Amino acid sequence: MEQVRKTPLHQQHIDLGGKMVNFFGWELPVQYSGIIDEVKSVRNTAGIFDVSHMGEFMVEGEGSLEFLQHMLTNNVAKIKENGVQYTMMCNEQGGVVDDLLVYLLSKNRYLLVVNASNLEKDFNWLNKHKPENVKLTNVSDQIAQIALQGPKAQEVLQKLTDFDLGEIKFFRHRENLNIDGHEVLVSRTGYTGEDGFEIYGQHKSITSLWDRILSVGEKEVVPAGLGSRDTLRFEARLPLYGNEITEEISPIEAGLGFAVKFKKPEYKGMKVLEDHKQNPPRKTVGFKMKGKGIPRSQYKVLSQDEEELGFVTTGAFSPTLDETIGTALVSDKDLDIGDEILVAVRKRRIPAEIISLPFLKKEDK
Repeated sequence: MEQVRKTPLHQQHIDLGGKMVNFFGWELPVQYSGIIDEVKSVRNTAGIFDVSHMGEFMVEGEGSLEFLQHMLTNNVAKIKENGVQYTMMCNEQGGVVDDLLVYLLSKNRYLLVVNASNLEKDFNWLNKHKPENVKLTNVSDQIAQIALQGPKAQEVLQKLTDFDLGEIKFFRHRENLNIDGHEVLVSRTGYTGEDGFEIYGQHKSITSLWDRILSVGEKEVVPAGLGSRDTLRFEARLPLYGNEITEEISPIEAGLGFAVKFKKPEYKGMKVLEDHKQNPPRKTVGFKMKGKGIPRSQYKVLSQDEEELGFVTTGAFSPTLDETIGTALVSDKDLDIGDEILVAVRKRRIPAEIISLPFLKKEDK
């Protein structure tokens, strides 16, 4: 029987009434007060998430930059001091092994943050291709992580530190930052489309900060679960591994070409991705439903003549937009804004209209 893992914040979730579920072998809260309520709280004030299940690898040594350039699609050499970069790790066919964040900690020293569901696969993939002058270490069990997200995030976290958090710009970080007496790494990143911070530290530091943030945040911060996190990321058009990207879907097809660079040393999948950029076999579109029905992942997408065009990658009701929306991977490259498609919800054919992406866009700080 599979051993379900618990994060250092497990007891806090129980005490706060979190509804616990098994998420890729981790027992985590799917919701507390309800998904819609938590989504609205994050959009209007702030929410705090336990993301300690995420994986972290340290990459160190003289050959670190060259190694990461060979494994990742974005240009790692362009990461500035205290910078963070979103990137893809692809296979030789251009499919996505995982999407991840790269933190430049210092010269020849990087922190990679990977999806929990891909942790073992990612580590084996990197380790298989690692040169001798690079040290790769899985530090996931040593690090816990929380994310404070929402327009009130900075105001709340500022109550726990003398450091001016305004100095941490979007996709930047600070290591060894003192927050309420704990030395942690803080980055202005997140997975909700809102301003906010991700905080990495030792287990005892993160459990203490979780309690303190909820205390000083009073009614401005709510604990939030996996359900609202997924809805928030989808509204902001942030991809979920296994839905928008897989080892059979390239980042170009997924509409994530901003994280794929070609003016850099050759990397795995580069030639296929160059071909996809010139002539993408499929593309990702956004749509809103014009009839009742939730477009679940993998549901077929059809033309008005019922010709199969592709499939839904994610679909959900958006509390922020008050509409049911979805994304689909389709073979019809001429499909455009305003066109109508059909979504096969079981035996029904429900009309939907192609709309622009992202569904929701906020200004970065």
